[in-house]
Amino acid sequence: MEVDTSRPPSVPSAGLIQPTIWVPVSRVNQLDAAKLDVEMTAMLKEQLTKVFSLMQPGLVSRYEPELDAFLEFLVWRFSIWLDKPTPGNALMNLRYRDERAFLPLAALGKVRTGLEGPGLTKYQKLGYCLALVGGRYTWARLQMFSAFRRWGDSAQSTWRHTAWIWLQKAENVYKAASFINLLIFLRTGRYRSLIERLLNARLVYERPNMSRTVSFEYMNRQLVWHEFSELLLLILPLLNITSIKKALTFPFSSEQMSKVKLKENACPICEQCPITITYVAHPCQHQYCYYCLRTRCIANPSFRCVKCNEQVLAMQRLPTEEKAK
Repeated sequence: MEVDTSRPPSVPSAGLIQPTIWVPVSRVNQLDAAKLDVEMTAMLKEQLTKVFSLMQPGLVSRYEPELDAFLEFLVWRFSIWLDKPTPGNALMNLRYRDERAFLPLAALGKVRTGLEGPGLTKYQKLGYCLALVGGRYTWARLQMFSAFRRWGDSAQSTWRHTAWIWLQKAENVYKAASFINLLIFLRTGRYRSLIERLLNARLVYERPNMSRTVSFEYMNRQLVWHEFSELLLLILPLLNITSIKKALTFPFSSEQMSKVKLKENACPICEQCPITITYVAHPCQHQYCYYCLRTRCIANPSFRCVKCNEQVLAMQRLPTEEKAK
């Protein structure tokens, strides 16, 4: 059973009738909710990108940071700003709570499950929007601008090279801080991101009595298709597609060859007449172009003659005097 190590110290109250039953918030649910939010934004982005598929090439990639910021703003506007959970949080039965307003209630012993507390304030919502939407957009646009201007390739004495170095350092510091925050989150179960920790916005269950029902239908479908694709990647290189195609189309090709009579000096494959470099297939003695016969024999070692369906065992160039005849 999971132990809630993030429980704040509480003072029992004389007027408290029911004992406090702390309900721990699953870390897996919080991480799954973040993943679902990313997948939802990716689905919206894919649908919106199809709208501009017939426009100028490269237009969407040029304004990709603006597109991502617009979609994230829509998700924030119709979820967090309206005191509603994001799509991922709603699926995982989670909501944001103002931890600063909850701690005084917990200290007075006015909580029963540890999931009580008001939602985010207006300033926390605006800070969440500025940090998530504005921060990601500014960083993405700054990286694209510095890469396009080649700040890293500038001389070391210029301000562009110095700015590029500071950008790299800032990125490394942010990654290190995110990693430390992840370790703390795995230990305490609070604040899965730096933005949530800075804003004191904690994820808790919206309905404590809701049973956690997990549907494995989508997972099973993904596993089946994944294993099927792995099987195809293993088998397809071992198959000779040319021979299979030839075996399936040979009855129709023989009928076609019987209906359409080729000239005596024409190649049965490319139908070129006269044949430039004439080679004879053994043992049937039918004449082909060198490149046509050679490529077919290399692609299929058991290649059969197009005219008589006899296996070609060897090929030999037709002498000049026999060709003249």
